[in-house]
Amino acid sequence: MIGNSPTQKAGRQAEAAALAHLEQHGLRLLAQNWMCRRGELDLVMLDGDTVVFVEVRSRRHSAWGGALESVDMRKRQRLAISAELFLQQNARWSSHPCRFDIVAIDARTPGSAGHLNWIPNAFDT
Repeated sequence: MIGNSPTQKAGRQAEAAALAHLEQHGLRLLAQNWMCRRGELDLVMLDGDTVVFVEVRSRRHSAWGGALESVDMRKRQRLAISAELFLQQNARWSSHPCRFDIVAIDARTPGSAGHLNWIPNAFDT
């Protein structure tokens, strides 16, 4: 069930913006909001022959840090475990190189679309 709270709506808008941006740069969508017992993968994309696990983060305020800073060590570990489970369940992609990207969207002013910052290969596992 898709939630309709302002936060959930903003999250869906951020993911749609990230997906459109990545597709404009030639990446192809493999999965969106892929869920497993250990977490969720926002976007799983294909960049050439590389499987790209994309974490989309959006922040309206920077009081507790920006969108990029919100991907801490614990979040990176959960993403790595989820990616491993994705590859186990989708053996077709398991022999391909992989990377982790972050798309961080920080809204500067109320009502603005925000600044989109795509960081390819943002971290290693």
